[in-house]
Amino acid sequence: MVLSLHVILRWLLLFSFLVLSGALFAHGVDDNTRQFLSQNQGVAIGPFLYIGAKHMVTGYDHLLFLVGVIFFLYRPKDVVIYVSFFTLGHSVTLLLGVLYQVQWNAYLIDAIIGLSIIYKGFDNLGGFQRCFNYQPNTRVTVLIFGLFHGLGLATKLQEFQLPQEGLWQNLLAFNVGVELGQFMALMFILLAISLWRRYESFLKFSTVTNTLLMSAGMMLVGYQLTGYWVY
Repeated sequence: MVLSLHVILRWLLLFSFLVLSGALFAHGVDDNTRQFLSQNQGVAIGPFLYIGAKHMVTGYDHLLFLVGVIFFLYRPKDVVIYVSFFTLGHSVTLLLGVLYQVQWNAYLIDAIIGLSIIYKGFDNLGGFQRCFNYQPNTRVTVLIFGLFHGLGLATKLQEFQLPQEGLWQNLLAFNVGVELGQFMALMFILLAISLWRRYESFLKFSTVTNTLLMSAGMMLVGYQLTGYWVY
């Protein structure tokens, strides 16, 4: 059964609305988590695993970027390679950023993360070839943007002034939680994309999907830059 244009657009718009409404606060921390991070003392492997997984599952900016990364990857080997580059990047800056207190303005970091979403949508649309007759090394760019995604996480964690006692154990647990959350989210994303690829509408509406992806990134960039200048 071929999905109609009306149905496809309706679901894409609904998806875009839900994602954008959450993406603006993708690095937000709920009150319970905030209270725990502010008061925790010593090693707490379980809670940090949970917090890391929850942050990734609800981190729409990370997930939007990953959707762009894997959108046209058909072979499992390629998915593993690109996700591994992203994982390596954000793991390095997350761990080293907190341990060595490396941080940047949170609004600017999140704006760059928004740019990473725009980049993947533009790349998926063949924009670099059409506009510049040039194709960036996609693996390197995924790694670089992964570094910024991890720095965003590190900057957020440093706001809570985590105690030094048990810090590296808690950070490692948080990072493992992030990877578990990423794995769970990717399972659903890959399943949805794989099912959609069975229909002719996948290629037909890939332009619409990646345009919406770019729009989400633009809104995120605009929101974060506004926050930077206002606050």
